[in-house]
Amino acid sequence: MLARQTLRFAARNARSFSSTAARPAAAEVKRLGVIGAGQMGLGIALVAAQKANIPVTLVDSSQAALDKGLAFAEKLLAKDVSKERITQEQADAARALLQPTTSIEKLNDVDFVVEAVPEIPELKFDIFAKLAQICPKHAILATNTSSISITRIAAATTGGNPNDTSNSSRVVSTHFMNPVPVQKGVEIISGLQTSQDTLDTAIEFCKRLGKIPSISADRPGFLANRILMPYINEAIICLETGVGDRDSIDAIMKNGTNVPMGPLQLADFIGLDTCLAIMKVLHSETGDSKYRPSVLLKNMVDAGWLGKKSGKGFYEYQ
Repeated sequence: MLARQTLRFAARNARSFSSTAARPAAAEVKRLGVIGAGQMGLGIALVAAQKANIPVTLVDSSQAALDKGLAFAEKLLAKDVSKERITQEQADAARALLQPTTSIEKLNDVDFVVEAVPEIPELKFDIFAKLAQICPKHAILATNTSSISITRIAAATTGGNPNDTSNSSRVVSTHFMNPVPVQKGVEIISGLQTSQDTLDTAIEFCKRLGKIPSISADRPGFLANRILMPYINEAIICLETGVGDRDSIDAIMKNGTNVPMGPLQLADFIGLDTCLAIMKVLHSETGDSKYRPSVLLKNMVDAGWLGKKSGKGFYEYQ
């Protein structure tokens, strides 16, 4: 079974990187939906408005979250204007394309939707079950998950009939890197049910947003977090066991490997609760002890020291 899945992924991968003339053109995306007005969702929505010049329906169950997200978008646009990256007219045009709502039903006219809510499996399954009923039948249903199986998310759209792939075949992952307006990378992950047309459309749409796609198999952690999170976790273990202090750990990685920030600072930026959640997924789904979360990481999350977003992590923030 595993061999057949591997061959299937390899064949799809080969087709994905073949010449454009060798496959049908990807479907055009004229309207985007984004679920979640937090840092990731807002970033995806703003980039789509700026780079692709398309209207974005931004959905969040909380009006306060929508207000906060849009205020942040206006701050980012004002910063770009002040640095003369864009004109005020361009900023106003991008802001006008962001259409906030607390109703998921408003996604009934999108061509592509990206879910960017917290990494809670049941929450995502519930959202995708609804999207399968609300969105047009041609719409691509994408998730920004960093750790949850795309195959499992796609299965939530079948209504209990796994043989009906009319909805699950249009589920894919577009895992954007944080912060979305700055980072070029995006992981594209297919579930077993994902069709080639869905994959092609996701790749081309991400390129339209100015991103550089990388293709990953649907395995725990995918590519980015399978590599990144053990690196961060090991840095925390080095701090926990006294191999080095905070500043030395971050300094050696910045000055020795030319990364822009050290692993402990990066963990604060990502969110220690997010790091812990991903390590737990890697540990439970692989059964490999090398993915066991650091005791210090768990203790800091228990203390509510989540990093930059809470004001305190390995560093303190105003």
